[in-house]
Amino acid sequence: MTGAPTVHGQDTLPRLFRHVVGQRGDAVAMREKDLGVWRSVTWRQYGERARRVGLGLVALGLRPRDVVSIIAENGPEWLYTDLGTMSVGGVTNGIYTTDSPRQVEYIVNDSGTRFFFAGDEEQLDKILEGRARCPGLVKIVVFDVEGLHGFADAQVMSFDALLELGARYEREHPGAWDSLVEIAKPEDLAILVYTSGTTGPPKGAMLSHRNIIFQLGFTDYLTEPRAGDQQLSFLPLSHVAERSFTIFYPLSTGSTVNFAESIDTVPDNLREVAPAVFFAVPRIWEKFYSGVALRMREATRAGRLAYRWAIGVGMRVAECRIQGRRPSLGLRLLYRLADLVALDNVKRSMGLHRARGAATGAAPIAPELIKWYMALGIDMREVYGQTENCGLATAMPADRIKLGTVGVARPDTEVRLSTQGEILLKGPHVFLGYYKNPERTAQTIVDGWLHTGDVGRMDEEGFVTITDRMKDIIITAGGKNVTPSEIENQLKFSPFISDAVIIGDQRKFLSCLVMIDHETVAQFAQEKNVPFTNFASLCRAKEVQDLIWSEIERVNKQFARVETIKKFRLIEQLLTPEDEELTPTMKLKRTFVNRKYKDVIDGMYVEM
Repeated sequence: MTGAPTVHGQDTLPRLFRHVVGQRGDAVAMREKDLGVWRSVTWRQYGERARRVGLGLVALGLRPRDVVSIIAENGPEWLYTDLGTMSVGGVTNGIYTTDSPRQVEYIVNDSGTRFFFAGDEEQLDKILEGRARCPGLVKIVVFDVEGLHGFADAQVMSFDALLELGARYEREHPGAWDSLVEIAKPEDLAILVYTSGTTGPPKGAMLSHRNIIFQLGFTDYLTEPRAGDQQLSFLPLSHVAERSFTIFYPLSTGSTVNFAESIDTVPDNLREVAPAVFFAVPRIWEKFYSGVALRMREATRAGRLAYRWAIGVGMRVAECRIQGRRPSLGLRLLYRLADLVALDNVKRSMGLHRARGAATGAAPIAPELIKWYMALGIDMREVYGQTENCGLATAMPADRIKLGTVGVARPDTEVRLSTQGEILLKGPHVFLGYYKNPERTAQTIVDGWLHTGDVGRMDEEGFVTITDRMKDIIITAGGKNVTPSEIENQLKFSPFISDAVIIGDQRKFLSCLVMIDHETVAQFAQEKNVPFTNFASLCRAKEVQDLIWSEIERVNKQFARVETIKKFRLIEQLLTPEDEELTPTMKLKRTFVNRKYKDVIDGMYVEM
């Protein structure tokens, strides 16, 4: 690929943003719910507020390449700050809202953050706790100052005050904005994304304008964008996938972003918005499936029969698609009936009845789950990539489906396997390296090839299968190599299992730590009249233990003897993203879990 990639003829994010704001004017860019009513923000307003943020920062002393960190829930202010900062030559960095004050302090110092944006009082407290040890910090800006009346601090200002400062700077320096927009070059650092740090402290991945613009050239892979397309934003914006989907993707497509009120209201907001394209991590797709499975258990006998018949027809249609065949006329007519009788209602109950494209990524998923969504008539496709290649590396082509794989390399991307089976990537999306960490960068990018740390296979047609992380492969005491994620995925397909970690490295047999799905297991306990007082007592109930063992036995039948689970224990604590065991994308951290639950694990290996 020669020359810098462009979108709408623009080769950097500031130029692209300025261009689309000028083109789209009064079209709706985003919507946020306020007191139960969706409020719209036009592209013109978006441009004006971002401009005021950027110029306000310049007035406060921001210099090109200065780092601006944001710790806030998803909302319009996040976007104004992100694009406003980049448009004046700054670099933005998102911090997870679940990070502790100690983690915030580490990232602020590691990144050399000079300007810090906090969503509310809770996030402000985190930076105030460590700011005495953050010598480079110049100013702290707070989006929502509710609860801060009477609070005065020379280093802290409100977001509204920053916007006023930017408006004043613009009046005093007419034309300053356009010259600032021209500062960034395609190869310059645009954003920092700190990896969630499942091993060691987080590292700041440096992504350039070229990396991001290149990825935006492929926004139609799921479906051709249409005017009026809606999206829902709810995953953390500090994660590269949601950042790309919520902030960068609409610059190319013009779709409208709707912000979920909170993670708890996502199901309701999804039904209200009915997005055209929907991206979620496997945990979300698994929860939707569990919710339907639960409703079907409670449905009338006629309702259950109708659903089983309809999903059976859907599975036959999905099978045709997987085999590359067009369903017969009879099957197509049957499917229309099945959709009318049950499938459309199931899609509506999830808010996915208007979804022309759906994607899953950021963690492995069971192939059967994708097939179930295909049977519903949702074009569900798995994608693969990582922070270090700015999101997307491979995707499932619409016309060639191979379940169990993550598809083929996206255009202008090379994929190959190392002698150890590690997946290597090359293309304009490979990152600039880790911030101020040349040694780790040299280990990760070798001769232009990105070493992903993922182990996999590639068939003769170029379809890639990810088997596991290199560091997660289990070698049993008998010398057998086991890839735990394949077994864990099958376990998570159960509506009763939220997550699972397979144990067995240097051990005689495999065991498993299971996190139950609180909602579905509690409902099971109520139906069976199983008494419980709290989460721990629910986990200890014999009926619940038997239920989970029966789910494990079902999975064991699918694997070779050496890969079967012989013992299990339940994690008796209800975990949230604030807990250290979980990554921000709701995955259990294998190494941390192994360490924290060492006594529980060792107990499973005591000789009987």
